[in-house]
Amino acid sequence: MENKIVIVDFGSQTTRLIARRVREYEVYSEIITPEQIYKIENVAGIILSGSDLSTKDFDYRGELEFILKLKKPVLGICFGAQLLVRYFGGKVEPLVTKEFGSATINVLNSSNFFRDIPKSSTVWMSHNDSFSAMPSEFSVTAKSNNEIVAAFENEAQKIYAVQFHPEVIHTHYGKELLSNFVFKICKAPKNWKRQSILESILKDGQNIIAGKNVLCAISGGVDSLVAARVVSQLAPKKVKGFLIDNGLLRKNEAEHVKEYLINKAGLDITIIDARERFLGKIAGVEDPEKKRKIIGETFIRVFEEAVHTYKNFEYLMQGTIYPDVIESKNIKSHHNVGGLPESIEFKIYEPLRLLFKDEVRELGRSLGIDEELLMRHPFPGPGLGVRILGEVTEERIHLLQEVDNLYIEYLKKHDLYNKIWQAFSVLLPVRSVGVQGDARTYAYTVALRAITSNDGMTADVFDFAPHDLKKIASMICNNIKEVNRVVYDVTTKPPATIEWE
Repeated sequence: MENKIVIVDFGSQTTRLIARRVREYEVYSEIITPEQIYKIENVAGIILSGSDLSTKDFDYRGELEFILKLKKPVLGICFGAQLLVRYFGGKVEPLVTKEFGSATINVLNSSNFFRDIPKSSTVWMSHNDSFSAMPSEFSVTAKSNNEIVAAFENEAQKIYAVQFHPEVIHTHYGKELLSNFVFKICKAPKNWKRQSILESILKDGQNIIAGKNVLCAISGGVDSLVAARVVSQLAPKKVKGFLIDNGLLRKNEAEHVKEYLINKAGLDITIIDARERFLGKIAGVEDPEKKRKIIGETFIRVFEEAVHTYKNFEYLMQGTIYPDVIESKNIKSHHNVGGLPESIEFKIYEPLRLLFKDEVRELGRSLGIDEELLMRHPFPGPGLGVRILGEVTEERIHLLQEVDNLYIEYLKKHDLYNKIWQAFSVLLPVRSVGVQGDARTYAYTVALRAITSNDGMTADVFDFAPHDLKKIASMICNNIKEVNRVVYDVTTKPPATIEWE
């Protein structure tokens, strides 16, 4: 497509988020690898992403030379900015005082990039290195409160760079900065509509699975439900779905999903009771990565055994979405993408692989899925297995299901549920002393998590009213005798992840 914005992915967790931000402006964006740089064409501008790499080990000099010869506007973000400094003869060195998280920057000079942006604003930093010497070709346009260079540019060559991340919601004027780059500097045309998501997925699916027999792995969550509806449109009457009850689902999850998929959606779904098998496999396992791998592989083994009587099933559909893909590469294994054995007999079809959660929900609306189901909070593939820290037992599963059900029902009753991106309970391997009535207790501690987010890539803490937290804690302790202490997790992402394991 002509006049697109290309994002060069150097490995940042937020690369996809940059592309998504650009598409929010109805401008087509595309992510490429450094190796694909030499093939880019018809671009309005180029963005160099961040990375967990060091420019001491990677300078990408040849790639940058090719990009600069195109004479198109360039924006370097974090690692991308450091690449530009090294390319033009400056120096990048480790910081004595690292910059991670929220920071204040001060704009020093007028600039098209900072047009209509306050002189002082909050941004999100995440870098170990900074600039000990700036190339003479660039002027510094902003510094942080630590007097560290936060932005620089060469207006004549239309090269701009920032040490912070404008793509994340924690940078207060990030959308405006990216908009300035896309429209005022690159002069990109509006040529992409979010409504085309479904059209694109169905078009791609026609070339892959149309008319073929497809097995659908249903987890009970929004993602697999929407993916199953996509597949049912592409391969009507050739779809067989399974929901494997691994014993790690939310309270009454399997029954609720079965009722909807069979009675309302008309999909051919079988519920497989594999609770004893899963719990037996993870018995005594405390390491979170081992739990994820075991649950993922057991899922496939159970699935394969369940369908051995069906012939000519070529594809296995999964509800993998983009944050799963990103985090499985960089942070932890996901059930959908991290636990599949190499010997799997099916080809994998993941129609939602390039979408964020809000895009999945929008797609679901266009497919006519009930709003109540679409707005369900995200649920991890390994289920409660990664919300029970330490060993997973039937007793602990039942305990957490009851706690979580009370928590979620309170949020729904008090109109808080849809204001929160994701809320859940975590059972800690910690017991503490308490008192109930006149008796001493020694019971479990439960942590509550509630975050706000647009995409799951970054997250802030939901700001509960103090009386709500007190009521929730009191309700849990009064109704579940095995719990005598409730704590609230007030950590953002980063530095934490949303899930605890």
